[in-house]
Amino acid sequence: MTRDEGRGRLALVTGGASGIGLATVELLAERNWQVVIADIDGARAEAAAARLGARAITLDVTDADAVEAAFEKLEREAGPVEAVMANAGLIQPGARPEELPLAEFDRIVAVNLRGVYVTCLAAGRRMAPRGRGAMVLTGSITASRAVPLHAYAPTKAAVVHMAACLAGEWGRSGLRVNAVSPGFVATPPLQAAIDKGLRDAAKLADGAAMGRMVEASEIAKAVGFLLSDDASAVSGIDLPVDAGWLATGHWATYGGPRAPR
Repeated sequence: MTRDEGRGRLALVTGGASGIGLATVELLAERNWQVVIADIDGARAEAAAARLGARAITLDVTDADAVEAAFEKLEREAGPVEAVMANAGLIQPGARPEELPLAEFDRIVAVNLRGVYVTCLAAGRRMAPRGRGAMVLTGSITASRAVPLHAYAPTKAAVVHMAACLAGEWGRSGLRVNAVSPGFVATPPLQAAIDKGLRDAAKLADGAAMGRMVEASEIAKAVGFLLSDDASAVSGIDLPVDAGWLATGHWATYGGPRAPR
């Protein structure tokens, strides 16, 4: 894939000011997309945009009216959005259900599920009539395996299913929709939990077939593929990028993944 893959086309990344979102912004900018960083942290978005020659939008994806207005303004000023990564999301510390405040549950659902939906809706109602476009929704390996994240994991399972549903809805209109499901990535929130001793980096790595965590740049490359013309016949899938965690995360009962030969 060449540096000119984007050919100046417009791409928007929600939650694009840090972590996986920022890594994707950096990759798309390198490939000559016009990139828009949409993030609730406007100052951080502006700083990243200034460094990368991108645009920045302060955006709360739980506000459907604000999302719609952002797309309307962006397309009026910069032209049609042709690619979207609906990536904004919240993580959740492990907690027993009876100890998880409903307010926290509702907040995670509002961002991780409803926020993704309203982002897709604002993009899809513009892309589909034009007959082209691609979206990637950020899922998670926790969408496929039961874990003690009783708000986060169900929202990610719903997001993965949403990608397939929207792919069926808009496929005949030339719009592709896929999900990417990261494994354990040392994003700022997870790294903070590791630093506080709340998560064990060695255990996170040990469960994966490849014996390591995943780099944000590796997720970005998968997203870049799914948004690109190289994936022109790919729609409705969930692409795990997890260093093989889904393959061997349950191998502990058999002694764990095999040692190097």
